[in-house]
Amino acid sequence: MRSRTGVFIGNLLFAALCCCTGPLFLAVGYSAWADDPGWGWPAAVAAAGAAITLTIPVAAIKSTRAEFPGITRRDRLKGGGFPYPDDTFVLLAPRSGQGSPRARLTRADVLEAALLRYNPDGESTFTTHVGNYTPDEFTPLVRLSLRVRATEETEETEETDTAAEFEVTGEWRVPSVCLSAITAGRLVVLVEPAAPGEPPVVVPDWPRSALLAGTRTSRLIDLEGRPAEVTRRVDRQLRQMRISREAGGVVMTGDTIDLRRLDPYTAARYAALADRYRAHPEEQAPVSEPGEERRRLADQMPGEEGEFGWVGRRWSRRGGVLVRARFLEMRGTTTFQDHGPVLDTVLRVRPADGTPSFDAARRLTVPMNYLTALHRTKEVVLLAAPNGRSHVVDWARTNLLAGVTEARVITPDGRELPVAGRPELVWALMNLLASRGLSVTSPVLDLRKRRLRAVAGEVTRVLGEHTDARTCA
Repeated sequence: MRSRTGVFIGNLLFAALCCCTGPLFLAVGYSAWADDPGWGWPAAVAAAGAAITLTIPVAAIKSTRAEFPGITRRDRLKGGGFPYPDDTFVLLAPRSGQGSPRARLTRADVLEAALLRYNPDGESTFTTHVGNYTPDEFTPLVRLSLRVRATEETEETEETDTAAEFEVTGEWRVPSVCLSAITAGRLVVLVEPAAPGEPPVVVPDWPRSALLAGTRTSRLIDLEGRPAEVTRRVDRQLRQMRISREAGGVVMTGDTIDLRRLDPYTAARYAALADRYRAHPEEQAPVSEPGEERRRLADQMPGEEGEFGWVGRRWSRRGGVLVRARFLEMRGTTTFQDHGPVLDTVLRVRPADGTPSFDAARRLTVPMNYLTALHRTKEVVLLAAPNGRSHVVDWARTNLLAGVTEARVITPDGRELPVAGRPELVWALMNLLASRGLSVTSPVLDLRKRRLRAVAGEVTRVLGEHTDARTCA
């Protein structure tokens, strides 16, 4: 991982190269002013040179803050942060086409997925498309095989058409913040009526797909103020979406629909639906539908490969620790880098010393491969400074913890132990290595290596503890 100092020095040199005329004008103006004091052209040239020279460190500082994923005290939200529960996640995604009034809204299962094209310019610099949240250059083109579910006539909506289940394969541009809906395997689609002999036109609704996949959490407060958890209650969510579409859209406050704020007719329809599911509760759908290996896009997307992590000697000796945080909110912007979109984020940071958690707002470039797993986890690993005043997002460790890259352990006798899908075990191993000052810049912890033999016993003990805990659970 690059240090903040290294990033700053690189940006300072680049800014000095771009603004090299500043020091030159300053030197020429000062030299001429020494021969001819006064407020003539020498003073004007020197002043222009001084102004250009001052922009060098300012530009370096601003670009370093944009590039380096650090969180400082200035990023902390005042007034106690967001009033969100810890398990809340609000995702504000670019709008999709709403289709014609006759289009039916239904569920589609993703059978297979493959990345066809993602071709930004190949630069690591920031690119801004004013007013465009989904430019083709930064929006992956994905081939999807879908099974579109049948739509049944329902009492709570005015929908009267029915249709049989069918399969379709096509190519669609997918907003990067909605990629996890493909991995989860559940989409919301609009099916346009087809002419006789023509195949139906299927258009995915990406923001609603992220909601149906469970990437964005969903809650409802009824007319009597009673809360209900709706996340991954797929049938109920689809029925709510149909009501919302017929009403022209329903605004969510955070991740919550409050019926007391809706018009009476729409609120009554929502309330009737809530009463039905209160009497007959719906089970949550799985985090990911069966067959995820055929939909996995993480390996095809850019972003840091997961690893147990690099440990700086100075950071380790002075008492630096790893800290976990959780994204509470992501909001798209019109700025992108090749390896991911630049998002306005809110994180809840849980300090390692047991002090109360705090919320921080930070604009971050989020790797594309991490976004494919957003339905499964919103956790992120931070490197906490020894004084606890600043934190740095460690995307390599984050991707290993999130399961974007599969973690493995090789025992001293050569046995391979897969630990993917066990984030608490991966987290314990990361902390053990960091506390011993050992860097493992790969997703494989090979205890046969000489420098890791000293911790082989401790790693074996940690593996045993988590295996016992999993068995008891």
